[in-house]
Amino acid sequence: MVREWDPRTASSAEIESLLDTVNAAFAADLPADPQWRNSSLREYLAEVMPGERRISWIAQEETADGTPGRIMGHVHVLLLGDIGVIDVLVHPEQRRQGLGRKLIAKAARRTYQEGFSLIGVEVIGDTPAIGFFEALGFAREYVETRSVLRLSTVDWVTLEEMARGISSGYRLEFFPGGPPDEMLDAYARAKAEIRDIDDGDLDLRPSSYDPQRLRDSLSCLHRRGMKPYIVLAVHERSGEVAGLTEVVVPAQHPTRADQYDTIVVRDHRGYGIDRAMKARMLFELRAAEPDLAEVQTWNAQANEPMLKVNAELGFRAERDWCEYGVNVAELVHRLDATGVTAP
Repeated sequence: MVREWDPRTASSAEIESLLDTVNAAFAADLPADPQWRNSSLREYLAEVMPGERRISWIAQEETADGTPGRIMGHVHVLLLGDIGVIDVLVHPEQRRQGLGRKLIAKAARRTYQEGFSLIGVEVIGDTPAIGFFEALGFAREYVETRSVLRLSTVDWVTLEEMARGISSGYRLEFFPGGPPDEMLDAYARAKAEIRDIDDGDLDLRPSSYDPQRLRDSLSCLHRRGMKPYIVLAVHERSGEVAGLTEVVVPAQHPTRADQYDTIVVRDHRGYGIDRAMKARMLFELRAAEPDLAEVQTWNAQANEPMLKVNAELGFRAERDWCEYGVNVAELVHRLDATGVTAP
């Protein structure tokens, strides 16, 4: 049984059942990744930025007496900008039985009805999801490399030298939870540095470039149980933000943090800012998050400077992370032609 589902009103048993399926899927596809926890999981699934909407469906087993049983699949579509971003998972016990297609059909038809023309999805390399989405007509548009740093392997003496290796005239400032409001204008100007770069990214996880949007983004992270940490490089003479790096520690998997943007403003490149910021961040995380064991980051394969910095810090490339896209009308037509109709 596939039905629309709202995590805000879902029972605690449903949230736990979904968590079981999430962890079963991770165990099959990403066995080295940490298992998720039920810490703020409901909020993680429900909260969105202003102007965005998330619509979800679940697939449940039917028990002998006809009542809903375990959640064996889940899909949601996040409607943002001009694209619908989907996320789908199916319990390994139920794969290759058509359940994934039924879930995609629900999300695709709703996206089409909402007037969107494009669907995008992140697909993890070296998993069955690659063949699944390509068989549905999704085309690969963008590839990043995911790299993982295990803090137990860090050479902290060398890292301290890196953190200090910033040219004179700059200072590093650390802000757990996000920068103060008076710095948001300068912070936004620095983030806008990458706004107009067209590298083929479908913007499935768009950055925020204006002060109010940044406030909303930080607020949304906190509501979802995700704690942001920010290191800024400040140009002392002008007071401008010359660079920034962001890491988020999610309550759902607090032993592995997620690297977000790292940016150095064009006029301030070549002064060791990127390496120093990221090294300083690792020191701060070690003190602030004693349970943290790993940090993961994603980089475009063409971004050789950042890949080099990450390698010097100890990150090790682990697998590809791909963005796929498809025309919504074509996807709905293809699903109809193969007999996947909405119940």
